[in-house]
Amino acid sequence: MMSSLWRKKAITSSTPPSTGLKRIFGTWQLIAIGVGVTIGAGLFSLTGVASGLYAGPAIPLAFLIAAVAASFAGLCYAELAGMIPSGGSAYSYAYAALGELVAWIIGWDLILEYTVSTAAVASSWSGYMTSFLRDWGIVIDPRLLHPPMTLVELPDGHMAHAWFNAPCLFILWLVTIMLTRGMKESGRMNSLIVGIKVCVLVGMIVACIPHVQLAHFHPFIPPNGGHYGEFGFSGVMRAAGMAFLAYIGFDIVSTAAQDTKNPQRSMPFAILGSQIICAIVYVIFSAVLVGVVDYHHFANDPSPVATVMDVVNLPWLSLLIKGGICLGYVSVIYGLLMGQSRILMSMSQDGLLPAFFRRMNSRSHTPVPSHMLSFLVSGLLACCLPINILANMASIGTLTAFAIVCAGVIALRFTAPDAPRTFRLPGGPLLIPSLGIISCGSVMLSMSLITWMRLIVWLAIGAVIYFAYSIRHSQLRTDSRPASCHSERP
Repeated sequence: MMSSLWRKKAITSSTPPSTGLKRIFGTWQLIAIGVGVTIGAGLFSLTGVASGLYAGPAIPLAFLIAAVAASFAGLCYAELAGMIPSGGSAYSYAYAALGELVAWIIGWDLILEYTVSTAAVASSWSGYMTSFLRDWGIVIDPRLLHPPMTLVELPDGHMAHAWFNAPCLFILWLVTIMLTRGMKESGRMNSLIVGIKVCVLVGMIVACIPHVQLAHFHPFIPPNGGHYGEFGFSGVMRAAGMAFLAYIGFDIVSTAAQDTKNPQRSMPFAILGSQIICAIVYVIFSAVLVGVVDYHHFANDPSPVATVMDVVNLPWLSLLIKGGICLGYVSVIYGLLMGQSRILMSMSQDGLLPAFFRRMNSRSHTPVPSHMLSFLVSGLLACCLPINILANMASIGTLTAFAIVCAGVIALRFTAPDAPRTFRLPGGPLLIPSLGIISCGSVMLSMSLITWMRLIVWLAIGAVIYFAYSIRHSQLRTDSRPASCHSERP
């Protein structure tokens, strides 16, 4: 059994065999997915929370630190995506480079990452949609807009405990239905939505620049409040840790290999292109945000752009931008739910999860059961947990995946030096991957103890599932048995 823990999948640069998915994505559609996911909750929501609780006006610096650390991982993803053109993202790369046990750990970690990221985005969408509807005179009962037991003020002035965040379920259901109708139609819709979202960003930046007050940037890094992570440089690092949720986009791109016409060529270009675009947008946008509104007003604010537009006081533009953001969130949830289903499919094809997760709808050629399960779990989390908890859980999962991908590049440079690579890291096999591991590890160490405990509990649950089910049903273990010993797997 011990030897099977480190069994590796063979590396092949050929197009992976058909899984029932249609290959419809080209390079620009992949970039649209990467940009669509990356320019989402991290920009429209976490910018406010991270500045209000941790970094203050230094939030652009936090996003820049996160971008530098993510760029090392992005380069490593690009090399492995061109080398191993299969779905599953970091899970598939770890399976080929580091063995089955590490692959399971990262696959289980990615399930956490995508699930809580989807929930965090849905929670942020709820805040923007509520603000958008309020501008039209439609007021939703506040007890249906917050996690359970949160104290809210009712229209009559009385205080009451919230029930759950209901709008989250609506947007998650809408995007799930969109995905189950087929990737060609939903891919076109996603590209259109991303275009609208970029126009909204440009419009908001242009409108807000005249309202930027330099006084809001002093002091640039507020003094530490007496505890690690409460402002000061430790607060900037903690904000950078939360900001890693923003850079999940290129990870999503790498899950789409089985939906892509020419993954060896398209995926490295799409990963690097989407990352560069989004890093520039994040730094500029976050600087404008804290320049218009004092960062103290952003603590626990899930919709800071709505707050900023209220200060700018251009009702017609505010309405247009809030509506555009609400629509733009669809592309974020689209990418996350798509990536989640591809991870589940890849693990199921390898026997580490039951066959249920790779069942395809005969008409739409989409994994409808996986989409529905992802909707249910993400919806439950979005309804019941506050966004700061969800964001930190997603970020530590993302950082873990990035670090393991960097380690995978080093391993494969020595164990498979002659394998074809359509993109090769500059600087040799150690420089950039080592910087990626160090930078991701540094940001992880800045995260709170409770965030670490949640990750450890999740991985412990995963260990139980692996040793109880996955190790006995692994496709590699089944294929390695003598023919007379094979039995049909359920």
